[in-house]
Amino acid sequence: MKYDVTVIGSGPGGYVAAIRCAQLGMKTAIIEKYSVLGGTCLNVGCIPSKALLDSSEHFHNASHTFKEHGIELDNLKVNLGQMINRKSGVIKSNNDGIAYLMKKNKIDVYNGLGSFVSKNKIKVMPEAGEAQEIETEKVIIATGSKPTVLPFLPVDKERIITSTEALTLKEAPKHMIIIGGGVIGLELGSVYARLGSKITVVEFLDSIIPTMDRALGKELQRVLKKTLGFEFFFQHKVTGATNDGQNVKVTAENTKGETVTFEGDYCLVSIGRKPYTEGLNLEAAGVQMGERGMIAVNDHLETNVPGIFAIGDVVRGAMLAHKAEEEGVLVAEYMAGQKPHINYNLIPGVVYTWPEVAGVGFTEEQLKEQGRAYKTGSFPFKASGRAKASMDTDGFVKVLADKTTDEILGVHMIGPRIADLIAEAVVAMEFRASAEDIARMSHAHPTYTEAMKEACLAATENRAIHI
Repeated sequence: MKYDVTVIGSGPGGYVAAIRCAQLGMKTAIIEKYSVLGGTCLNVGCIPSKALLDSSEHFHNASHTFKEHGIELDNLKVNLGQMINRKSGVIKSNNDGIAYLMKKNKIDVYNGLGSFVSKNKIKVMPEAGEAQEIETEKVIIATGSKPTVLPFLPVDKERIITSTEALTLKEAPKHMIIIGGGVIGLELGSVYARLGSKITVVEFLDSIIPTMDRALGKELQRVLKKTLGFEFFFQHKVTGATNDGQNVKVTAENTKGETVTFEGDYCLVSIGRKPYTEGLNLEAAGVQMGERGMIAVNDHLETNVPGIFAIGDVVRGAMLAHKAEEEGVLVAEYMAGQKPHINYNLIPGVVYTWPEVAGVGFTEEQLKEQGRAYKTGSFPFKASGRAKASMDTDGFVKVLADKTTDEILGVHMIGPRIADLIAEAVVAMEFRASAEDIARMSHAHPTYTEAMKEACLAATENRAIHI
């Protein structure tokens, strides 16, 4: 079989790229190593973690806030098996949805390991059966990433686990030690903390979510400690972990060079992810690698081999599902002769803890480093009528704007429904709105979005109304 384009990998970047290619009239194939479509995000990442976050949040609210709302429950308990089963049902529904989209767009699906035979020939090796080869004019590599592990920190997938195993535990840990204070660890830690687990975070750097605006990490740390009892140990270098069958012992060095020991029944290793290119046989096509195991690409996401592109976690930039989707669309449209563009500075980052956290554009630390003159406006959710009504008063919205032009340069939020609220900031910045532009727009009352308007008012001559 011969195709105009073949996509290797069916995660958010891959399947979106395939659909856009098909929409643009290209005969398209997609190759997926596993038996279901959707990649890490759908099967062991974004979607299942959000399902568990929602379930655990319901339980936490029933345990801690329902009584104040006038709702009284007796004998409240967690059925973790059902919680995991519901998560699995959500995954299957999405798997089926992507399979339907492939059929709808007449995209041929191949299950098996895809590898290059040459620039225009791909071999597909299924788990069972014989390999087959397909010819293709162009290729999009979208094979994603996998959890980073360290040689001195062996993952046994039983007590010393990654995010994949954390999604299918048969019991809530008594004490989970999380190595790494990034997004994935904090989200999964929140799930189990709500179910009664003690959570200890051991982080090499001096803050959690260190790539985001520092004010967000500081506030999230405060809230997780206050509401869920998280413990944080910063500037600790983990040196090892051992599993004795029922318990895990983690050793680390503190800033004084002293050895510190942490003991729990589970250890979640959450120190980031790395590009997954194993088995692609890139050498056969002549594709060059870049830094840190990533595939080198130009501004059009094309490799050094004309006609072979790479997107998502295997190339530079943040490892985000929505970033991969935008890149998939860009490549498809570029191949069709269009002139698409992505502003990487305006791809938002989100943490799905509660309160939720999100940011887009420049952080305050970046603006200081640039020496750029800016002004800031902030509005706390404790002053929001809607937040008071829902008892979600932790957090704030912070807007950074150019001191001279008033153009919005960055927006950083922590609070209720922030994952959705950040979209207003992205739209505003895509159209290069000023803080006053947003401040003069009508926002429905009472809503959480009013905090964005108030923060913009605060950035505009300190005109916030409700603080």
